[in-house]
Amino acid sequence: MTNPNLPSTVGVLGGGRMGAGIAHAFLINGANVLVVERDEASAEAARERVESAAAKSIERGATDGNLDEMVSRLAVTVDYDDFKDRQLVVEAVPEDWDLKVTSLRGIEERLADDAYLASNTSSLSVNGLARELKRPQNFLGLHFFNPVPASTLIEVVLGEQTSPGLAEAAKRWVEALGKTAVVVNDAPGFASSRLGVAIALEAMRMVEEGVASAADIDAAMVLGYKHPTGPLRTTDIVGLDVRLGIAEYLHSTLGERFAPPQILKDKVARGELGRKTGKGFFDWAE
Repeated sequence: MTNPNLPSTVGVLGGGRMGAGIAHAFLINGANVLVVERDEASAEAARERVESAAAKSIERGATDGNLDEMVSRLAVTVDYDDFKDRQLVVEAVPEDWDLKVTSLRGIEERLADDAYLASNTSSLSVNGLARELKRPQNFLGLHFFNPVPASTLIEVVLGEQTSPGLAEAAKRWVEALGKTAVVVNDAPGFASSRLGVAIALEAMRMVEEGVASAADIDAAMVLGYKHPTGPLRTTDIVGLDVRLGIAEYLHSTLGERFAPPQILKDKVARGELGRKTGKGFFDWAE
């Protein structure tokens, strides 16, 4: 049974690590969830990610649901038209402006006039994206954190035209997902990405300058400041290419303090993207 504080029908565009995590969060809390991917192979991979995450949640005791019942509420397709009956759709495609705009427009034109649309962007302007839409009052940012099942935070990013009703509903959704909402007005990098990237970039500069090793810099933040994970290991988990993209955007909007260090650009150029490639600031090879 769907939590009354959640939309009963939810869509997610993109079934990668983040999109699958978002789908999982709504699924285990009773929503009927649709994931739309770009092709059949990606769709099948997305289904496996969501079902695996749901099974692990049951095994850990994080939810007492039945896996077969959960799976019966999950649909994965390659057709945008399937979004037409969704009360909420969350876009979770890569952090590329043109791709975001094209994706959001494609979803919006298929939704009912009273349906809500959200972007999982971690840094792009919610106001800027809203200006590309016909119903900006029904749009906001829902910035989930990686990995979604373990994270207890969702950043609710309000645009200038986000309706007060949607702003209140989003806070209820986050609470119903068992997470905590941090509400921010749209600004470059919001609150979390801006602070997180600032710390990570300085940690990279320290490695670059030979101040200390990546492991010791991370240990200083974990042991000294009680961060659960150091900024460089977090960068490896997020992806160095993702961090570089965010840093470049913040550099263009907020100035030189967000200029990406050469060490980051070099690692991305070599394909050292972090955990997903087996090497970043740390070696992830098994």
